[in-house]
Amino acid sequence: MGELELICFQIISASGMARSSYIEAIQKSKDGNFNDAKKSIKEGENFFREGHNAHSKLIQQETSGKGCIPNLLLLHAEDQLMAAETCKILANELIDAYKRIVTLESK
Repeated sequence: MGELELICFQIISASGMARSSYIEAIQKSKDGNFNDAKKSIKEGENFFREGHNAHSKLIQQETSGKGCIPNLLLLHAEDQLMAAETCKILANELIDAYKRIVTLESK
């Protein structure tokens, strides 16, 4: 396995873990566990950062003239990274919505 493929799998793995953490945060907030939801978001951010750093490494190689030939695996890795970022945005919005629901129900 070449370096490009290894980095792509790092991005895919980290993105998947980030997305799972964000989904877990939504589920925890739905149950009213907002502190645990916040922890899951932080965990997801750490995984996302790991994937983003691997992706940045590819970009740096590209700008230094050691670029890679785009392939399906790289496109998939980038897609997974973007999907994880979208999931984070939605998770934070849903957590805020669940907080409002809990506040309104307690009145």
